[in-house]
Amino acid sequence: MSDPTLLWALAGAILCLMELFFPTAFIEFMMGLSAFLVAIVSLRFRSLTLQIALWLLCSVLFVVLTRRFLSPKPSNLASGDDRCGETLTEIPPGKAGRVLYEGNSWRARCGDENCAIAPSEPVYIIGREGNTLIVMPQNILNS
Repeated sequence: MSDPTLLWALAGAILCLMELFFPTAFIEFMMGLSAFLVAIVSLRFRSLTLQIALWLLCSVLFVVLTRRFLSPKPSNLASGDDRCGETLTEIPPGKAGRVLYEGNSWRARCGDENCAIAPSEPVYIIGREGNTLIVMPQNILNS
């Protein structure tokens, strides 16, 4: 077990698998890919210090690049543009459900704690708390 190539490959596999069970926005996955890269480099360069430095550098670089190219675009929620969506699941009174907004599924709850919203019903987004949209049924707002 003293072969550094095997250890780096094993670390890469473990980190990549951990992303499946404990999602961290691809951070563990990028660290795992970095470990695989270092496993390849360790075939040529045996310096442990160099391998660790390369792993740290690649991990940071991969995470930064992933954030830059895969991060979601800012929501138009604050600009007052199209704020219409459609429920994917029922939103029971006082509980959360799922809403389709801007082509993505969002966690959502009704702005009226006593109101239930049926699936496939058009809704109007009235606010946002973190990653949860606050919605109201359009038929109530149009009445």
